Amino acid sequence: MGLPRRAGDPAELRKSLKPLLEKRRRARINESLSQLKGLILSLLGRESSRFSKLEKADILEMTVRFLQELPASSCPTAAPTPSDSYREGYRACLARLARVLPACRVLEPAVSSRLLEHLRRRAASATPDGGRAGDSCGPSGPSPPPAPSPPASPRDPGLWRPW
Repeated sequence: MGLPRRAGDPAELRKSLKPLLEKRRRARINESLSQLKGLILSLLGRESSRFSKLEKADILEMTVRFLQELPASSCPTAAPTPSDSYREGYRACLARLARVLPACRVLEPAVSSRLLEHLRRRAASATPDGGRAGDSCGPSGPSPPPAPSPPASPRDPGLWRPW
């Protein structure tokens, strides 16, 4: 016969907590799958009321198919320059918006098409710093030379104070 266990025994505590931890883990998985279902159905332009009883495997398969069908340009193999990365990101965002915006029916079709056309025009002339080519808002030429440094104080040559 074994020794009696104390109430605070780590093995007993693990044994009593295991079902609770498993329940929480399953709840997290189900919540994430529910969010994934909503995202993937809206991206595919499908009405979620028709797909209210999708199995977990179906949600995962739809997501995998969607990700496999993404254009190859959204998965770069080499690190692009910042300006190329900016332009590619803008174009990818615009392409996704062009697919999702009409499917979501958030805006009227005329407003949606005007918005997309505006963004396409901006994409053609966009620069990484947020400005546009030929924009008169930013500096047009080289920046002016920096102001000369003030002379060093005779008492402390490494620190300059204006007083």
